[in-house]
Parts: sequence; structure tokens; C-alpha cells
Amino acid sequence: MKAVILNGSNENENPLNTWEKLIVEILDNYGWQVETVELRNKKLATCIGCFGCWIKTPGECILKDEGREICKNVARSDLLVLLTPLTFGGYSFELKKMMDRLIPNLLPLFTKINGEMHHKTRYEKKPKLLAIGYNFQHDEESERIFKELVHRNALNMDNPTSYVEVVAGEVNDIIVGEEILRNIEVIS
Repeated sequence: MKAVILNGSNENENPLNTWEKLIVEILDNYGWQVETVELRNKKLATCIGCFGCWIKTPGECILKDEGREICKNVARSDLLVLLTPLTFGGYSFELKKMMDRLIPNLLPLFTKINGEMHHKTRYEKKPKLLAIGYNFQHDEESERIFKELVHRNALNMDNPTSYVEVVAGEVNDIIVGEEILRNIEVIS
């Protein structure tokens, strides 16, 4: 089993980096092959919306940077883990860029899911999704928006299982919650 962790944190000292290490350790104990991607250290262009990944080079972004390989690895994974500080209820800039760059894993065709139109997935394999957002202080509206965003992305990527959690507080005061650990174990 393969897991890809996309760490969208923009700081070196951040609880997300601690959680990343813990998640890797848990997945290792279950025999997973884990690839961690520190997005802040990658050269990733912003999606230009050209649809070249659907028309000119199906399944592959026309932008020649590290995003291509990350996209392929996500398509081959069994579990996708998203770690991000919340930005107005959304992903960090780094993670948002990569989420946009995952569009080659979808087809330009549509299907109806629960009465809504969504893209069909390009590949049979669809990873489970675990998303953990971090907020310096509790903000109910940001947390609601983030959970809805992850839910909508999971629908569009046709993830078979998804779990999202938001944790808030001072960096030094936060420990990984039992609920998060339980869900990592359930997903794995």
C-alpha cells in the first residue's frame, strides 16, 4: 500500500510537521510505503487553466516541473494525506497550487454523483483521503469552510473514503488527538 503526504505548511516549526512524522510512523507500522512531499521546498508553477493536460498531453500537465511527478504519485497511491494551515478556511497557497495541479488525474468528461455533475476520474485506482487543517485559534466558520472544501474535493476526485479534521491552538500546546489517530488507523 502506498501513501502520499502533501504537507502544505509554510513554516519549518509547525504542528503539521510533527503530525507528518507521527502519521509516517503509524503508516510505517502498518507496512505502508510512504512518500512525504514538503510542498514549500518544491518548484511548482501555478495551474494556468489551459486544459493541455486533457487535450495536448492527456493525463500529464504541460508545465514541466515537480508537479508532474507528484501528480503521478498521487494517482498511484492508496491514501492521500493533506496537511495544511487554514487560510480563510482554505488550503495554504502551496497546497492549493498542488490541488489545482491534480486535474490531469481527472477526465474532461462528466458524470452525475448524488445529483451533481463531477469529472470522471482518469484512473481506476482512487486514493482514500485524510485531511488535517491547523488554525492558530479556534474559528468555527473557517473550520466549517475547510471541512466543506475537503468534502467537495473528495467528491470530485471520487475518493472512496475521506476524513477531515481541524485542530486549533498554540503550536506548543497541541498534541495529536486520539480521534485523528483512530482515523489514521481506520483508513490504513
